Amino acid sequence: MAILIVTTACTDSKSEGSEVSEENNEESTGVTVVEAMLTQRQFDALQMNIDTVQTRNISGYVEANGQLEVPPQNEATITTAVGANVVSIEVIEGDAVKKGQSVAYISHPNIIERQTAYLNAYSNSQLLKKSFDRQKTLYDAGVGSGANYQSADAEYTASLAMVNGMEAQLLQLNINAAGVRKGTIYQRVALRSPIEGFVQKVNVRMGQYVEPQSDLMNIVNTHHVHADLMVYEKDVYKISVGQKVNFNIQSLKGKELTAKIYSISKTFEEGPKALHVHAEIDNKEGNLIPGMYIQGRILTDENRVIAFPEGAIAVDGDKAFVFRADPEGEDWSFKPMEVTRGTKDGEWIPVTFLEEYEDNVQFAMNNAYYLMAEMKKGDAGHSH
Repeated sequence: MAILIVTTACTDSKSEGSEVSEENNEESTGVTVVEAMLTQRQFDALQMNIDTVQTRNISGYVEANGQLEVPPQNEATITTAVGANVVSIEVIEGDAVKKGQSVAYISHPNIIERQTAYLNAYSNSQLLKKSFDRQKTLYDAGVGSGANYQSADAEYTASLAMVNGMEAQLLQLNINAAGVRKGTIYQRVALRSPIEGFVQKVNVRMGQYVEPQSDLMNIVNTHHVHADLMVYEKDVYKISVGQKVNFNIQSLKGKELTAKIYSISKTFEEGPKALHVHAEIDNKEGNLIPGMYIQGRILTDENRVIAFPEGAIAVDGDKAFVFRADPEGEDWSFKPMEVTRGTKDGEWIPVTFLEEYEDNVQFAMNNAYYLMAEMKKGDAGHSH
C-alpha cells in the first residue's frame, strides 16, 4: 500500500509538470507553434503566390522630390514679329506638330505694306544697278566721270542693303520674298512651329489682335522629358553622375519608373537650399507631361540581401513574420517564421531569419496579414 501511494503521487507530480512545460513552450514560442491552413479552393481564390527565398540588390538611397521637365531647346513659344489679327488657328492643345508646320495665320494692313515697300525697294535697286553698270562701263573705258561712277556705286550699295534688310524682315514673317519679287502680295502669313512636339497651350482666339512678341502658343517636345529632382545640401556629397533613380508619378499608380543621373547643377536654389539633379528616364510610358510632380529615390549603394515583398510580411506587436508554405495532401499549411526587417526599398523589404530553413523551402509572397488572421482564429490552424 505504501509503495502504491508513493508511485501514484509521483505519477501525478510528473503529469502536472508536463502540462506546465507545454504551456511554457507555447508561451515561449508564441505563434510559431501554430499553422494557418488553406484548402486548395481558398488558395486559388486568394491567388496565393508561392516562391523560394529571393535575393535582391537593396540600395541605400537619398529621397528627392521634383518634377518632370524638358531641356530648354525642346520647348518653344510661337510669337509674331508684328502686330496683327489672328485669322486662322490650325491646331488645338494636345495636337502633334512637325517642325515648320503652320499652326496659325495672321493678317494686317502693315504686313501688306511691308511687302509693297520691299517690292518698290527691290525695283528701285534694279534701276540703280543698271545705272551703276553703265557708269562702271564708261569709267572703265576712260570716257566716264569718276564722280558719277562713285555716286552710282554708293546709291546702288545703299539700295541693296535696304533690300536685304527688308527681305530679312519678310523671312521673319515667313513670307516668300521671291514670290513678292514676282508680284505676289500675301494677304495672310503663317506662324510655324520651330520644333517637333505637341501643342501645350493656345493663348489666342480667332480675330484677336496680338502685339509683337506676344506668346501665342507653346510647343513642347516630350520625347526628351526627364526627371528634375531637388537634393538637399546635406545629401549632395552622396550624389554623382551615373547613379540610378527610382521614382513614381501620380498618374501611373503602382508603376515605378527608373532613370539615370546625367547632370548635376553647380549652384544652389534657395528656400530650401538644394541642387537640381537631372536624370534621363529609362522606361518612358504613359503620358509624361512636363510639370508633373515626382517622388524619387536616388540609389547610392547596393547590397545583395534576402528580401520579401511588403505583402509577404505580417507584423504582430513588435515582431514580424513570413509564412513557410507546405502542401499537406490537397491543402496548404502556412507556418510563421519570425524575421527582423531592414529599410524598405520600393515594394521590397530586406529580412533576416531568426531560425534556419532548408534551401528549397517555399514561402507565401502575399496575403501575410490574412494568413496571420486565419492562424489566430484557431479553427483552421492546428497545434504542434
